[in-house]
Amino acid sequence: MNTVGPGGMDIPIMHESDRYELVRDIGSGNFGVARLMTDKHTNQRVAVKYIERGDKIDENVQREIINHRSLRHPNIVRFKEVILTPTHLAIVMEYASGGELFERICNAGRFSEDEARFFFQQLISGVSYCHAMQICHRDLKLENTLLDGSPAPRLKICDFGYSKSSVLHSQPKSTVGTPAYIAPEVLLKKEYDGKVIL
Repeated sequence: MNTVGPGGMDIPIMHESDRYELVRDIGSGNFGVARLMTDKHTNQRVAVKYIERGDKIDENVQREIINHRSLRHPNIVRFKEVILTPTHLAIVMEYASGGELFERICNAGRFSEDEARFFFQQLISGVSYCHAMQICHRDLKLENTLLDGSPAPRLKICDFGYSKSSVLHSQPKSTVGTPAYIAPEVLLKKEYDGKVIL
């Protein structure tokens, strides 16, 4: 059984235990809870973001689904599917086992120039791809950049809840994002070009 979701997307209605097995909770926030799960068919680990059905499924969640599912790049967490459970909307995506770039910097104290360049090049590659796809992230920060856990970690941009597509949406003008990271042009509360905001 399916239902039509954001952007006319066909969303299967199922109980997550039909396909995924819980490993552990990996995070929580205003959106709900994120869980590490194993796909029973492929034995692959995935991250599943659970958002309670009702008022929390707002325009930002719809944008996140529509924008994130259109992106395919090695430096962006891969969107897999959306599932409706009896109580939640579940966004299934690639699991980045290396944690946040923020944690890596805190643990290291500082990066060498070579290590900083290694991550920055990957970040710019992912952001450039988003902009080429007419999507601005609008909440890019260390906590929204994950690492894949390999010996030479691949950086993965995540959390497209504040993202905006210039093809599907109006020109950005709202003040969204994390206050400590907001660009000056966003604080002016005028229309801005999301592409210039890193």
